[in-house]
Amino acid sequence: MTDEPDDGIEAIPIEPTPEEPVVDDTVAAAAAASSSSAPNTDAHSEHDVESIEPIVDVSSMPVPMEPTFVAPPIVDVVPLSSQPTPAPAKRSLWSTRLSLLLVAALVGGLAGHYASDSSSSKGGGVTIDAVTNKPGAAYLPNGMSIPKLIVKALPSIVSIDVKGSGEEDQGTGMIITKNGLVITNNHVIAAAVNSGTITVTRSGSTKTLPATLIGTNPIDDVALIRINNVSGLTPVTFGDSNGLEVGDAVVAIGNALGLAAGTPTVTSGIVSALGRTVTAGSQSTSETLNNMIQTDAAINPGNSGGPLLDSSGNVVGMNTAVAGTLPDGTSAQNIGFAIPDATIESLLKQLKAGESIVNHGAFIGVEITTETPSLQAEYHFTVSSGAVVMSVISGTGAATAGMKQGDIIVGINHTSVGSAQDVGSITSALRPGDVITLHIVRGSKHLDIKVTLGTVPKS
Repeated sequence: MTDEPDDGIEAIPIEPTPEEPVVDDTVAAAAAASSSSAPNTDAHSEHDVESIEPIVDVSSMPVPMEPTFVAPPIVDVVPLSSQPTPAPAKRSLWSTRLSLLLVAALVGGLAGHYASDSSSSKGGGVTIDAVTNKPGAAYLPNGMSIPKLIVKALPSIVSIDVKGSGEEDQGTGMIITKNGLVITNNHVIAAAVNSGTITVTRSGSTKTLPATLIGTNPIDDVALIRINNVSGLTPVTFGDSNGLEVGDAVVAIGNALGLAAGTPTVTSGIVSALGRTVTAGSQSTSETLNNMIQTDAAINPGNSGGPLLDSSGNVVGMNTAVAGTLPDGTSAQNIGFAIPDATIESLLKQLKAGESIVNHGAFIGVEITTETPSLQAEYHFTVSSGAVVMSVISGTGAATAGMKQGDIIVGINHTSVGSAQDVGSITSALRPGDVITLHIVRGSKHLDIKVTLGTVPKS
């Protein structure tokens, strides 16, 4: 048992009135046990843009156990590598649902107990005021109600279950074509790369459908699968992640905690930051994801591969990871990361062709984001496109070469760069130790800087 607070359903103590009897010790003990039995969420951590984001593991997750409750299977994102990561116990989705029912029953039992005592103390009769009005919907700033947005989005979202090499992983995917192509995170389907099975469940259904792996890209943590023998599906509509601004409203949808395939969880929030660099990986592998969207919309294990939607219901990102406990024990709250839709769209041609990208680990040493009209207006950039350097990582090739915050990368080795995605595409084929020429704009000056590629720092 841990002293961590419950991340799931929490029993709320109720003060008994003078007429009400005190809850007996058995019920109180059961409620206390239920309040500490949900697993920790996985983690990334927010740092200032002056430093690289902390390492986040996306392959497993510690699962604290209670004798009265079997914890949900955590499959797609995990805590910082500094945390202990014991091998998760094997358990079925049925056991997950059963455990949640047990917690809900304890909370409901407490509420019923007090209500019953209150009625008996008043002579056996209770008068209840009730209304028949429908609960009010939550609205986004553009006037779109979240329930209407959900109705629009759900037909294009699937839950994913992967089995292979003795492992079972769960996540979320987005339908992108009528004939069943689905985009998701690479780490969601990693167990099926060599040998394994992939099944999907469409929203609103309990029927599992077989799927085939088409292409993988572990560098950008994106993969493409196809639902077998289907047609007439409803694809998502991609938005414009390059047009996002901090403070924009967003909604996250996904198979959170694998609670019930076909019934996704919905959360809402805002864009908290743009251009984040996040280093993620398991005990054996790691990857650096650039130009990530940061949001405070709750993202939980199982959400990976699901959509981050704008206020019109268009996909602006793919939910990928969350921040949790830092090495010093500090807990981060409401910090999630999504891959921009611009990155996803730039990879689709290769993925559809069945290509699998190999990451050689080359790292320039900068955090970058795609230049937008709003960034150009705010910082008076003299060019309208490129990859803006948000920060330079000390001890890297970029730092040694003298790169500075605010530099705009417009080319690499005489290949034009119009976005942060272009930088990743070019460097993915290179190796640590390679020397590249960066064509940058600094103020009104155009400069060529030679940089020796390195690897991602361990911290």
